Amino acid sequence: MNVSAPVALYIHVPFCLSICPYCDFVVVAGRAARGPANRLEAFLAAIHVELDLRADDLDTTVGSGRAPLSSIYLGGGTPSLLGPSQVCGLLDHVARRFGIARDAEITLEANPGRGDRGDLAGFRAAGVDRLSLGVQSLDPAELRTLGRRHGPADVTDAVAESRAARFRSVNLDLLYDVPGQSLRSWEWTLHAALRLEPDHVSAYALALDDPDAEGATSPLGDRLPLRPGAGAWRRRARPAQDEDRAADQYEMAERRLVAAGLRRYELSNWARRGHESRHNLAYWRCEAVEAVGPGAHAFDGSLTRRWNAARLEPYIASLRPADGALPAPPPGGREPLDPAAGRAEAAILGLRLRTGIDGAALLDPALAAGLEWGIEAGLVEAGRRLRLTSRGRLLASELFVRLLPDAPRAAPRTALHVQGTAA
Repeated sequence: MNVSAPVALYIHVPFCLSICPYCDFVVVAGRAARGPANRLEAFLAAIHVELDLRADDLDTTVGSGRAPLSSIYLGGGTPSLLGPSQVCGLLDHVARRFGIARDAEITLEANPGRGDRGDLAGFRAAGVDRLSLGVQSLDPAELRTLGRRHGPADVTDAVAESRAARFRSVNLDLLYDVPGQSLRSWEWTLHAALRLEPDHVSAYALALDDPDAEGATSPLGDRLPLRPGAGAWRRRARPAQDEDRAADQYEMAERRLVAAGLRRYELSNWARRGHESRHNLAYWRCEAVEAVGPGAHAFDGSLTRRWNAARLEPYIASLRPADGALPAPPPGGREPLDPAAGRAEAAILGLRLRTGIDGAALLDPALAAGLEWGIEAGLVEAGRRLRLTSRGRLLASELFVRLLPDAPRAAPRTALHVQGTAA
């Protein structure tokens, strides 16, 4: 399979006013994010250089006549800490070097709080047409548990502002299996969220991984080491999680969201027709995605993934050398996938989608045993398309681990705890 031109671009903005103890994304806060010593301008100068370097590379490997991007996603962190003129500058640069399709979806993530949701009308005027709000919960006690800076009223205000600014699509990110969260409080969050009439809802089980134990926090790793306070918070929080309760919460979300007119199109994502996240669909369909910024992951559409290391200062130093040397791509790494691993990954991601995968996958010797096990266990619906059943959606990772080459057969935690891409 040849390297493909990217259909989407991810831009990672790693700044937050504070860091939530459960957050696994590449985030810096404190003086780096605000105040006279903040690193926002230095970061923006570096990311403009990276955009040029990545575009130059694509000009060489794919050609300059490639199709324009159908999606740009500004994620974080809190990209809404940028000003509209800075967002406009990034989009103008992307348009010059990559091209942006006339009907492209341009998403910006924002926190709902007044202090960090930014100028929504300004972002809309800059070209952003999809807003993704990090709501997580609409229960005040749960928001305090999660270390969030906003309250339920801020969410209502942020949605009202987004509607007044005429965003084409508004997403609400929600979390369940939160310590202290009951089935009743989750039902209230769903009820309150649906009263706001969102176009899209993402609902993920709270995942409390240990990036240090996973070996992802080395100087070239794509994640930052856990702060001691966050590590202690997670150790206290894990015993308060419950997989059976999480399964009940997931099934409740499915019922309530579908009844409100949002169709589940992916394991953890529901949308009104025409409001599915185009960017995340590119990931789930294994399409080529370019990515810039600390910790960002790119895929060439073939068998190679690339990532930038998570640490901010080496990122800036590589792209904006203080000694006047020529800029170099930021530190990071790349991972070639062998064909079997690539097919397994495509099957796993495809099964997350409501549309499932082609039934011909049963003819692939590397996938057949795992898929047949899933059919016999009632996790996969057989036919021209292979799709997860309702039971399969709850126990999907027990299937997924059997599709990986040489994977252990012990059942992992349920797929509800597998954090997907942010929407």
